Amino acid sequence: MSILNKYQNFYFIGIGGIGMSALARFFHANGKTVLGYDKTPTKLTAQLGFEGIDISFEDVIDEKIVAFDKESTLVIYTPAIKKLAILDYFASESFEILKRAKVLGLITENTDCIAVAGTHGKTTTSTLIAHLCKEANMPSSAFLGGISENFKSNFDYNGNQFSVVEADEYDRSFLNLSPDWAVVTSIDADHLDIYGDRVQIEDGFRQFASLVPNDNQLFVRKGIAIGREHLTYAVNEEADYYSDNLRMDHDKIYFDFHTPTEEINDFVWDVPGIHNVENATVALAILSNLGVDFETLKKAIASFKGIKRRYTKHIFDNGKIYIDDYAHHPTELNAVIGSIKTFYPTKKLLVVFQPHLFSRTRDFAEDFARSLEKADDLLLLDIYPARELQENYEGITSAWLSDKIEIENKKVCTLQETFDKIKEKDFDILLTVGAGNIDTLYDPIMEWLPNV
Repeated sequence: MSILNKYQNFYFIGIGGIGMSALARFFHANGKTVLGYDKTPTKLTAQLGFEGIDISFEDVIDEKIVAFDKESTLVIYTPAIKKLAILDYFASESFEILKRAKVLGLITENTDCIAVAGTHGKTTTSTLIAHLCKEANMPSSAFLGGISENFKSNFDYNGNQFSVVEADEYDRSFLNLSPDWAVVTSIDADHLDIYGDRVQIEDGFRQFASLVPNDNQLFVRKGIAIGREHLTYAVNEEADYYSDNLRMDHDKIYFDFHTPTEEINDFVWDVPGIHNVENATVALAILSNLGVDFETLKKAIASFKGIKRRYTKHIFDNGKIYIDDYAHHPTELNAVIGSIKTFYPTKKLLVVFQPHLFSRTRDFAEDFARSLEKADDLLLLDIYPARELQENYEGITSAWLSDKIEIENKKVCTLQETFDKIKEKDFDILLTVGAGNIDTLYDPIMEWLPNV
């Protein structure tokens, strides 16, 4: 693999990001020297340090940086970081500096790449495919956009023949990949700050699909127009690959799986939601096409534990239920709230939602309002800005969004106020949801809620 052979040292600027940290772990697993910088310590950076990756949280040119030579060192950065003295230093010294997406693309050039794209569902689907590959003992590396409960990581290493990659549409990053197999789960409008409109994002996904060399190795959810020949998958309707006969028994979901030539009954797993059976369907389609037998796949599906913050559910002895989820788009909110209402129709639901990005809140305000109206009680946090500045989105606030939400029990609050507000509420089910720093509520809730 050329990039592994060319460099011994890899320096990551923004190493604490979910995509960056997976790459860092890959090079570390291959015996390379890996260092990096990030602005803020997190649980993830602490874990990277425990694994032996050296991380600095100060923007200074220290002796470790000065010791690097440009012939054996590659600098990898995330576009989320706009200005940094460390980055300026490497540029002034003529080090090779590449975006994360470009480096991931170089890795996929030299592997049999399975890439999963979609505005929703790609993290669960790619993580499940990676889990199935591992259970089938395939020599594979996985680069994921979430923390697998099985791997306890966003990366897994079992060899370099295959790569399983979450294909990120943001900034058209997925066009850097070289997919041999690919999935398109959805092409809903999102990232309109990058694409401009729905037509452009759909065109981006069609460009991604065009990268797959073989029609029979491109799997697209039925109903999506991707602009070329492909195989389809679905749930509760016929497609090239589909699942049906879904039923629930003691918190486990059973389903039957159909290929173009056979039917395999009674797959079972613990991951709730029809949308997740859909994700399982395409994962099974790909692995069966790669020659993995269905007995192995049944055992692997049954042992899949899911992804942190993807419908992470806790049921306590006091009858309270706590669900934590990463959903940050109206379609995703509809899926998670819809699943809760389906399985627990009589229980009172408190939703605690943190909008992510001013632009997304603005672009989908009416859809967010309709999604959040399904809550019995709502705490709406301030918008998490990520890479954006409030001054560029005058008037786009959580209070502005709240005015569009037509339910009686709603309140806007800061993250710092939220835990105390939760403790004042009467609820059966608590759902914390969002893609920003709302995850900092998880530990205090888990400590408090069992003792209510």
